[in-house]
Amino acid sequence: MPKYADYIKRIEIDSLWSGKKHIVWELNRQVNILSGSNGAGKSTILNKVVKGLSAGGEFPSHMLKGVHLEVEPEDAKWIRYDLIRSLDSNLQQTFAENNGILNQAMTALAGIGAGSLLDMQLFQLQRKYLDYQVNIGNRIIEKLQTGDAEAAQQMSQKKTRFQDIVDELFSDTGKKIIRTANELQFTQIGEVLLPYRLSSGEKQILIILLTVLVEDDLPYVLFMDEPEVSLHLEWQKRLVDLCLELNPNVQIILTTHSPAIVMNGWVDSVTEVSDITI
Repeated sequence: MPKYADYIKRIEIDSLWSGKKHIVWELNRQVNILSGSNGAGKSTILNKVVKGLSAGGEFPSHMLKGVHLEVEPEDAKWIRYDLIRSLDSNLQQTFAENNGILNQAMTALAGIGAGSLLDMQLFQLQRKYLDYQVNIGNRIIEKLQTGDAEAAQQMSQKKTRFQDIVDELFSDTGKKIIRTANELQFTQIGEVLLPYRLSSGEKQILIILLTVLVEDDLPYVLFMDEPEVSLHLEWQKRLVDLCLELNPNVQIILTTHSPAIVMNGWVDSVTEVSDITI
């Protein structure tokens, strides 16, 4: 069995651009927010790390030359992770990383009049959400068979909390999750909506929360490159707290320009690019 890391302790990059800017970033177990002016290298740092993890999360053999990770526990060789990019994502790079999956997604989405990058992410997450529900359901059945009804009820609380959060976030437009459906569907004034018909901001927050939820409380690293793009100000303020609520074992590593992201007590988790540059 692969030994997975609980979190990344340090990121070191020998050369960010053409032999310049040596990066050493000591990371917190939970929340790490990288700030800096445009062109300072925020996205480059995340991209260099994630590109080296693209082979299913294995390292260090797959890491780019000059990129080093220190993890906890030290002898772990795999990392569970995801990268959520801002809306101006590099489509060519995304296709190169996920060519087969995205072709399948595009074919399926074409039949329902969707096909943006956000729609493709939602398509993949729909399948993970189904798997997550099956796993939770099987564990609930096991507990009920042993007569532990209280434990069975607790297992369903995280999914219910996710649904409550989304309903609350979307309340201004009257959208609610249809809780009897296995796949994510919404109702709005009596009309059934697939998630591909949501606004860009609604899709973005849904993708982030789903990504965290379906990891089922496993230790997990979530890289986010300017996730606040198109999010309401109030959603930006709650983003970090909501992620930690849905998976307390997630480690968040994100770049941002938005002060709202750090408003709810995360200002001490902010690092300037200049502070980690040697």
